[in-house]
Amino acid sequence: MKYSEDQLKNWCLPPSASEQEKAENAINMIKSAIHSDPTLKLWDIEIFVQGSYANNTNVKSSSDVDVCIMLKSVFATEYPPGLGRSDYGFVEGTITYAEYKNAVLKALIAKFGQENIRIGNKSIKIKSNTYHVEADAVVALMLKNYALINSRNPDRYVEGIRLFSSSGEAVSNYPKDHISNGHSKNNATNYAYKKLVRIFKHIRNDMVSDGVINGDVITSFLAECLIWNVPNDVITKYTTWTGRLKGAIAYLHTAIQDGKHTEWGEVSKRLYLFKDRKWTDVDAKSFLLKMWEYVG
Repeated sequence: MKYSEDQLKNWCLPPSASEQEKAENAINMIKSAIHSDPTLKLWDIEIFVQGSYANNTNVKSSSDVDVCIMLKSVFATEYPPGLGRSDYGFVEGTITYAEYKNAVLKALIAKFGQENIRIGNKSIKIKSNTYHVEADAVVALMLKNYALINSRNPDRYVEGIRLFSSSGEAVSNYPKDHISNGHSKNNATNYAYKKLVRIFKHIRNDMVSDGVINGDVITSFLAECLIWNVPNDVITKYTTWTGRLKGAIAYLHTAIQDGKHTEWGEVSKRLYLFKDRKWTDVDAKSFLLKMWEYVG
């Protein structure tokens, strides 16, 4: 075995207190930038942390933070077939996504400096320094999805976020559901789920560093979603982290090989994991086989 039981136990732990403090500093600086901007303070904006930091599955080697800056004054919608804006009493918004993103960008530049800001495909990247970690500011509209629950009530919807990438793609996610579901699974597995996710992410990072896998294909998010789809009893039946790790890899690889993965979802349970996504079951199966061989 490439990794000792003690090594795996160590990887169960979240980043150090100093790393956590730097993450909180980044979050607070972003909030300050938005709340102090004269234009943005007039709009209804909710700021919350999402991603691995919010889910408590972050690891030291990738301890950046994702901060969602969600506009609620204007929102995106998904309606059941045959229904539209007028059926819910809504009117067209007066703020475009581009206008909103530009206002956020201006506020972040004022706070962090132009030299520390870069526009990524799906977020505004903020460089790290000795005071704060690297941060991704996710500029999004609130998404009210009525279609998922076939709701005709304007006040009854599934909440998500909608953003538009630099390449023009509309991207929808459900980060709050992701956080809630991860918390529930962690409780149901005697707090083993998130620890096993961290172990998986550490090994995935080592495999990327050693050139065994492509990190752009096998993302940290995919690793977390794979462990999410491991049944609770598979996680809890082992008494060691070595057993849990090998049991999870074996279960996932066999399930994909036997075609039992087609309904697997992301942690939010709002999106399928492999249907029309950037990764495929072929990629995942190859990754799992390589991980099995890599750990020994």
